[in-house]
Amino acid sequence: TEVENFPGFPEGIMGPDLMDKMQAQAERFGAEVLYDDVVSLDVDGPVKRVTLGSGAAHEAATIVYATGSAPRKLGLAGEARLSGHGVSYCATCDGFFFRERVIAVVGGGDSAIEEATFLTKFASKVYLIHRRDELRASKIMQQRAFHNEKIEFVWNSEVADILGDDAVTGVVLRSTLDGSTRELPLDGLFVAIGNDPRTHLVHGMLDLTAEGTVWVDGRSSRTSVPGVFAAGDVIDPTYRQAVTAAGSGTVAALDVEHYLAARADAVSSDELETVAAAGGA
Repeated sequence: TEVENFPGFPEGIMGPDLMDKMQAQAERFGAEVLYDDVVSLDVDGPVKRVTLGSGAAHEAATIVYATGSAPRKLGLAGEARLSGHGVSYCATCDGFFFRERVIAVVGGGDSAIEEATFLTKFASKVYLIHRRDELRASKIMQQRAFHNEKIEFVWNSEVADILGDDAVTGVVLRSTLDGSTRELPLDGLFVAIGNDPRTHLVHGMLDLTAEGTVWVDGRSSRTSVPGVFAAGDVIDPTYRQAVTAAGSGTVAALDVEHYLAARADAVSSDELETVAAAGGA
């Protein structure tokens, strides 16, 4: 969708166009892009190994782990079945499919309020379902939602089930106060309960933080394993913006360069010591 807040594009730019420009710029300086899934990593020792879904394996002295984050799921049986058929995790991606429809947003933070407010541009009514009786969102975001006539708040409630065979027809709400349930007819459900960093490939390999992101040393990109660096949303539980991720990638690139330079210097020193020792013998 349209990215309005990336520096250098005052009129905004579509997300795919921005990515294409970034890729073209990287390739201009020699980067090689491979389209495949990484299925496993081996980060022990000085040579790292990356295995792809195709079976191919690549070895390198360093790895930059920049897998981003994924929307958190409700964990309901019908969620996967109806994903893309009324269940969505991105209002800006799918909002226009719900013109003059009744929809709901699940969540209580800034992202949920932002999604609900955005969806009022299309939907005839937007319910905001929250498990507590007050929001976690910033005051300004709350005021904006409270003053929007299209938004109705459903307090102290959680989604217990998603109804519909081929498309969402409603949800079953469960009261967090007394456990009672009721049905709410809907045409769509947007889930905005946060994001989880994609760390599944490095569990047991790299140290993680309390938030579940990859741990890095201070403001650097250095992880707990020498030669492995991390960047972007996979290390950032707070800001999660395209521009901060891009800056984080720059940090990683510079850290890699310094690491490889130091390693080369160490090898050169070892070679000199070997020559000196041989000459002395």
